[in-house]
Amino acid sequence: MIFQDRAEAAELLARALTPWRGKNPLVVAIPRGAVPMGKIVAERLEGELDVVLTRKLHAPGSPEFAIGAVDETGWIYRAEHAGEAGGTDHYVQAQAAAELETIRRRRATYTPERTPLDPAGRVVIVIDDGLATGATMIAALHAVRARQPARLICAVPVASPEAVEKVRPYADEIVCLQTPGFFYAVGQFYRSFPQVDDAEVVAELRDAAKRSAASQTIAR
Repeated sequence: MIFQDRAEAAELLARALTPWRGKNPLVVAIPRGAVPMGKIVAERLEGELDVVLTRKLHAPGSPEFAIGAVDETGWIYRAEHAGEAGGTDHYVQAQAAAELETIRRRRATYTPERTPLDPAGRVVIVIDDGLATGATMIAALHAVRARQPARLICAVPVASPEAVEKVRPYADEIVCLQTPGFFYAVGQFYRSFPQVDDAEVVAELRDAAKRSAASQTIAR
């Protein structure tokens, strides 16, 4: 199955997540591509939207090939193939330090006036637009799990079978619409797969916060 764009994938993903509609789930998206998707899913499920910040660690000379990931706390997930791909301890630590600086800048840009929404005791759905290696999703799930959600769900439109198995121990549930046998890159499963910039992420989060505030006011 080829998705027309992220919006179509998000609508289909929201349908698969219908059991959580109306239960105030917290939808956390991995920036940047998954944020517009997360907004759609949060709206359909009558939940809240936030971001979980992680960064891929890439192999030397191969920026698209993940050998691990780092989360906002500095926790590092190192893939089994990292060493074979040139990811020495020194290299991984240096990469993680550099990516943490990017995470800090993004946090200051995305949510400058508030702390991240608290996932404690809530159903939390972590969204991405697809899983190739699963590294960034593992880091995201680890970061959220540390804050004690009631249930932790990984939700993606598409993933490689290998990534799903690597992610499985970190989530209570995985919702994945398809796991094709031939998987080269996430973008191959979208007809339109443009880059999402920081300005769009900020706008989506701001709009989602306004919608959530308005809903809470009506509920009162």
